[in-house]
Amino acid sequence: MKYIIPTIIVLCVILAIVFIFRRKHRNEIERLDQKKLQIQNKPVLEELTKVKALNMNGQTEEMFERWRNKWTELMDVEMPKIDVLLFDAEEQVDKFHFGKATEIEKEIESRITEYDQEMVKILKELDELIGSEERNRIEIEQIKEQYRAARKTLLAHQYSYGPAANPIEKRLEKFNPQFEEYDQLTASGNYLNAREIVVKLNEEGQVLFKLINEIPALLTEIQHKIPSDIHEIRNGHREMEEQSYFLAHLEILEKLDRIEENLVEFKQKIAELDIASVQHRVVEIKDEIESFYDALEKEVIGKRFVENNFAEIGELLESAIEATEKTAKEADTVQKSYRISQKEADVPVNCKQQLLSLRQNYELLSIEVQEEQSAYSSMEEVLKELKTSIEQLFEEQEQFADRMKSLRIDENKARATLNNQKKLLHETERMLHKANLPGIPEEMDARLEEAAERIFVVVNNLQEIPLNMETVNKNLEIAEKCIVDVHSSAIEMLENVQLIQRIIQYGNRYRNSNPAMHQQLLEAEDAFREMRYTKALEYAATAVEAVEPGSMKKIQVLAKSEV
Repeated sequence: MKYIIPTIIVLCVILAIVFIFRRKHRNEIERLDQKKLQIQNKPVLEELTKVKALNMNGQTEEMFERWRNKWTELMDVEMPKIDVLLFDAEEQVDKFHFGKATEIEKEIESRITEYDQEMVKILKELDELIGSEERNRIEIEQIKEQYRAARKTLLAHQYSYGPAANPIEKRLEKFNPQFEEYDQLTASGNYLNAREIVVKLNEEGQVLFKLINEIPALLTEIQHKIPSDIHEIRNGHREMEEQSYFLAHLEILEKLDRIEENLVEFKQKIAELDIASVQHRVVEIKDEIESFYDALEKEVIGKRFVENNFAEIGELLESAIEATEKTAKEADTVQKSYRISQKEADVPVNCKQQLLSLRQNYELLSIEVQEEQSAYSSMEEVLKELKTSIEQLFEEQEQFADRMKSLRIDENKARATLNNQKKLLHETERMLHKANLPGIPEEMDARLEEAAERIFVVVNNLQEIPLNMETVNKNLEIAEKCIVDVHSSAIEMLENVQLIQRIIQYGNRYRNSNPAMHQQLLEAEDAFREMRYTKALEYAATAVEAVEPGSMKKIQVLAKSEV
């Protein structure tokens, strides 16, 4: 028994494997059969029927017979062979000859692939033939319509084509033989060769019909618009020269001569139907002509500017020179009372030198204006530069004049500030001496003395001739800061003194009952008499806070309310 069960298991496994292989091969045979049917169902017969509707002559008949024979061979001979192979493969599977079945399946796959490729090739050729016939029919009609329209246009507007009329006519005449050849090929069933004719006609037509559309407008530019512009520019140039405009530097007449030479060359190129280069050059010429108009207009604007501004700018120049001379004299007077830097002192001198140089330029320009041998546009630029330079120098010397005037204002302001600081220092000293103090600390006394010395320095600065306001303002600023600081310190010290007195008064109520506090208050009073006010405040505050926490805040509030 122990051997029977394993044997049965092995047999079951083998049977399972066999059935699996069998199912696999049957599926493969089914797939191949479906693939064969797909080949048989390809619409070759339908496409051949379409071909029969065409002219069955020559090339078409020959190709039709070849495709039909190939189709018949595949359907009647080759496909039955595949059926036999499929039957053989099934037999081998039934006999469990799986290796042999695989070989047959591979052969079937190979034949089906080969036949499928042949079918695809036939269908492609059929599509090309049928499509060629249809495309030919549509496109040739379009080309013929364009051809008829072109001939009609050429005949109706032959004058618009000038020297290009005959060459275009000759190119159009070449279309008729090709139309005839196309008809012959189509009638004989040679659709593919006819297709080559259509493609060629289409290419030639695109070029020629484009020429027919573009040449009239191009000739209009060459024969009418550009010559008209040239004529107008020549007349304008002549009239401006008669009005004393200097135009030689523009070389417009020479450039117009070259353009007219180009126009003659363009007509020859158009007669040769070579218009691409002509079109490009015409665009350039139109831009060039526009630049001529702009250049002449620029000279007109330049003349108008020179005529309207020449005298005015001359007057502005003389006014600037006069103002600078006046400022220079004022500067000399000011320098007797005030000290200024050499850079500032040189401002009126430099301004005058530059203005005199500008005057020379203006005089040279005046000669050019009188002689009328220079371009007005150039003289306009020179005039504008002169005006800008004059205005800059005018502004510079005006700023200098304002600076000189401000020195007197600065002096008066400094003296007023000095007087105010003297008063503040005096008030500080009086305030300290009036206070009920044992004395003024040495530090405060030294700061008061320093402030007085700073005042003394500024007083001496203001007595100097010429007066150096830069030094005055610098030392005045130092003195002002020193006095403000000592005044603030004095107020703070007096407030602390008052607070000490209030704290001691507040603490007197605890002296009899608190010996320790009494001793601390004695130390505070000793420090107060010794003018150590900060230390006295510290001792007194500590003593009171020890007995009554928070009392300092209460005392400070009371002190502020009484102020």
